[in-house]
Formats: sequence, C-alpha cells, structure tokens
Amino acid sequence: MLNNVVRAKRPRRLPVVLSKDEVSRLLAVMDGRTWLLASLLYGTGMRLMECLRLRVKDIDFARNEILVRDGKGGKDRRTVLPRSLIESLQREIERSRRLHALDLADGRGSTRLPHALARKYPRAACEFGWQFVFAAAQRSRDPLDGTERRHHLDDAVLARALARARQVAGITKPLSAHSLRHSFATHLLEGGYDLRTIQELLGHKDVSTTQIYTHVLNRGGRGVVSPLD
Repeated sequence: MLNNVVRAKRPRRLPVVLSKDEVSRLLAVMDGRTWLLASLLYGTGMRLMECLRLRVKDIDFARNEILVRDGKGGKDRRTVLPRSLIESLQREIERSRRLHALDLADGRGSTRLPHALARKYPRAACEFGWQFVFAAAQRSRDPLDGTERRHHLDDAVLARALARARQVAGITKPLSAHSLRHSFATHLLEGGYDLRTIQELLGHKDVSTTQIYTHVLNRGGRGVVSPLD
C-alpha cells in the first residue's frame, strides 16, 4: 500500500527589487562590458544566461527588438531593445566580428549551434550571425566534443562586477543579476503596463508567475488604497 506523502509547500518569497534610483546608482559606477550586460538585463528583462547567449543575428536594430532563443521552457520570445544601448551594442558586435575574423584566420571560428541546427546547416556554425555577441576573450575547449571554440563571456565576470558596484553605490539590498530582471518587471508595472504584456516580455508560461510583482508593489492585484490615505 502506497503512503500518500503530502509535501509542504515552499514559502514563496518576494523578489529583491531595486528602486529606479538604486538602478541608476548601480549602473553609474559600472563601465565597459559589464555595464552593458547589467543595462541589458534591466532594460530587457532577460535572464542572465539568455543575455550571455545572445547571437549577433538575434538583435534587430531596425525593429528595436531582441530575439531570445530557447528561453526557460525551451521557447523563443521577443523583447524590447533599449534605444539608449544601440550604439554600445553595435560596438560590442564589432568586437565580436574582429575576434571571429581572427578565429577564421586560425582555422577555427565554428560556434556551437542550438539544437539540431548543426546537422541541418553544417556550415552555419562559421557564419558571423551565429557568433555570440558577448564573445569570450579567449577560445576554450568545448566540454561536449573537445573542439576549440570561442564561447560567450563567463557569468562569474558579471557577478563580481555587480558585487563591487553594489558596495560602491551603497546599496544595502542583496543583489544578483536576476534582481535587475525583477526590477524591469516591477518598474513596467509601476509605469502602467498590463500583466499580459509583462508576462510575454519575461517569457512566463503562466500569468500567475508574473502576478508576484503586484505583491511587490503592495497592490495585491487590486490596487487597494487605505481609506486613511
């Protein structure tokens, strides 16, 4: 006879959200590639690995959109491209282009393609459009097949930069790359955008996941204001 074990529900904690002033202070003490990464996380709502895995062809400057490939749940989605980051992103892509040219000259230049694309389009791995926007400074061995490739920037680089910036900016809240995604969603909600729009931008499967940000704003989903106020 099977025992019916009832598991206790894990308490759902509210996410850490920075104020707009805290975001401004944080970004003001950052620079270079880590500033661009942090700005993208806050400006697009992407998860850190979604951002690091961006391919050159995923950024549509004409439509001000970013294609997020293979997000959580294996789904693609589109999010907004902040106009204020266009010039910096174009410089980052040019850096990737120079590195790719060096790799090709060395007989390398092949990147790991998502899913079964490598079998379907065997030459695509060397095309510039499939290269990572945030390309690593050095090539490394791919643990899957041992091929020497240029991977994307290590996520630990941003983690260290955020830890330093948090101290310099005098922010007391615990802070991670995901806090910038939470701040993106909360600030959109504060700005009057509806939950469905924010859900699509974040790539949440269910709108109930997105609703947690109404609790961050102490609205409880109803926008209740105390009669005392």
